[in-house]
Amino acid sequence: MSEYWNSRVCSITPYIPGEQPRDKTLIKLNTNENPYPPSPAVFEALQKIDINRLRLYPDPECTDLRNAIASIYGVRREEVFAGNGSDEILAFAFGAFFETPPCFQSGSVKGAENNKTAHTVMFPDITYSFYPVYAALWSLPYREIPLSANWHIKKRDYFEPSGGVIIANPNAPTGIAMQPEDILEIAAAQKHHNAVVIVDEAYSAFADASIVPFLSGGGHNNILSVHTFSKSYSLAGLRAGYAIGSANLIAALERIRDSFNSYTVDMLAQTAARAAVLDRDYFSMTCEKVIATRERISSRLNILGFEVLRSSANFIFIKHPLLSGADFFMRLRENGVLTRRFNKPRIQDFLRVTIGTDNDMDIFLELCSRSLNK
Repeated sequence: MSEYWNSRVCSITPYIPGEQPRDKTLIKLNTNENPYPPSPAVFEALQKIDINRLRLYPDPECTDLRNAIASIYGVRREEVFAGNGSDEILAFAFGAFFETPPCFQSGSVKGAENNKTAHTVMFPDITYSFYPVYAALWSLPYREIPLSANWHIKKRDYFEPSGGVIIANPNAPTGIAMQPEDILEIAAAQKHHNAVVIVDEAYSAFADASIVPFLSGGGHNNILSVHTFSKSYSLAGLRAGYAIGSANLIAALERIRDSFNSYTVDMLAQTAARAAVLDRDYFSMTCEKVIATRERISSRLNILGFEVLRSSANFIFIKHPLLSGADFFMRLRENGVLTRRFNKPRIQDFLRVTIGTDNDMDIFLELCSRSLNK
């Protein structure tokens, strides 16, 4: 069948999403979904939709949703982009801001440490594994910068000339956050090279580390902040996301979007996402519950002898000196708890564990203790 594939399809290695099991008895702690339901305002808003409107295309500019997001963050609508999940926005951003050099063959220099050309995109070696997929899809050379020995992003590694930078903050799968001031330093350095810094803030609601408050006024116009409704808003099944940046950056994303599909965010998603973003009390309550559970579970795991990286996200990244990652993953799964393991150098013995309800996490803790006593 592959004889009909073009060279682009043949050369890419697609992203592998987290398992979505059909077995509903599993406690699902593998894909960083929120354990709590969406805001009741979402249900109310969807109930009010006139079903006859579905025969019409949705608003291609997502006007009401963007107005709501702009009002929350104190920015202009022209500084907000809405998309079909943050992954779509990230894919658009790679195409909008990172340059493909002439005659570059997709993937031919991926990960090459000596590849320091002006076109090279930089991101950490341990981060969201979709980034190299986007780079390959858009035929972009990229350089993976090693995290420090204590799993931190070293800001000075990102000061040198590049074709652009993307950083997840908090980082995934480590959960460790950078200070916004460090990102501003990276952006200032990259501004000298006319390069954009994308900050993937999928988990920023569970941290005190968002770059958005620094973007008003246009002083940092080469920073794009990307967000999702999947985590903090409990809308992973909806597929909605947004970005905040200068009007110039947002206009570039719109040009890419309108070269693919002008109607990426459907009417139901726009309605539900708007209701969710405006219910700030519910948003704060669920985020605070997740954070409290994260801190409690991290402390308990430390007592059991686990190494738990200091997370600012809705997940934790853990390992134990007496357990291999593969064995620990299987023991948990065989006992009804699904986590995420990445079979990569340096992190193959870690598991990424989504923060679930307190009851889910107590079951997880009990299994951790039993695994150590086998």
